[in-house]
Amino acid sequence: MRVNFGKETFLYPMPVLLIGTYDEECRPNLMNAAWGGIHDTNQLFLCLSSSHKTTKNIKLKREFTVSLGNKKHLDIVDYVGLESGNDVDKIKKANLTVFKSDHIDAPLFREFEMALELRVKELIDDGVTTYVIADIENVNCEDSCLTNSKIDYKKLGLISFDPVNNKYIELGESVGDAFSIGNTLINNNE
Repeated sequence: MRVNFGKETFLYPMPVLLIGTYDEECRPNLMNAAWGGIHDTNQLFLCLSSSHKTTKNIKLKREFTVSLGNKKHLDIVDYVGLESGNDVDKIKKANLTVFKSDHIDAPLFREFEMALELRVKELIDDGVTTYVIADIENVNCEDSCLTNSKIDYKKLGLISFDPVNNKYIELGESVGDAFSIGNTLINNNE
């Protein structure tokens, strides 16, 4: 028997997105956000509180990075979602290593080996929430996290957010080949 939970924001896996921005004085900021994902081909969508320092920076610069949360730096991943960049220098407090993107005006962080570099396409702000649609300008990944010249999620140690239990979950093993394993059903019906 199924159990109903009503209207809840429960979705698995929920990505752990680390949004990197610069402010008006080119000071970097990093924020943990779970409400985002692929919007369309080569586009990302974010749903952010309008009061966040990150949101203000995105509106100002219209460029930002999204790094993927990892197990190795779980303390930093969680921390940058606990305090506000409006109140504290999270980069200094977390001792993050920052370098500038070659493609956009936004920071990258050595602690997170994979990042998307984005340029705002559309902003919708209702005064409480800012919805961001951004074009992916580049994806970068440390070569130490590649296998056969492809990104290897196992080497990244990526995590997901469990919104029901407020836990971080490490991504697991591969269970099958996409766009292939379903062929057994196609061939079965002939």
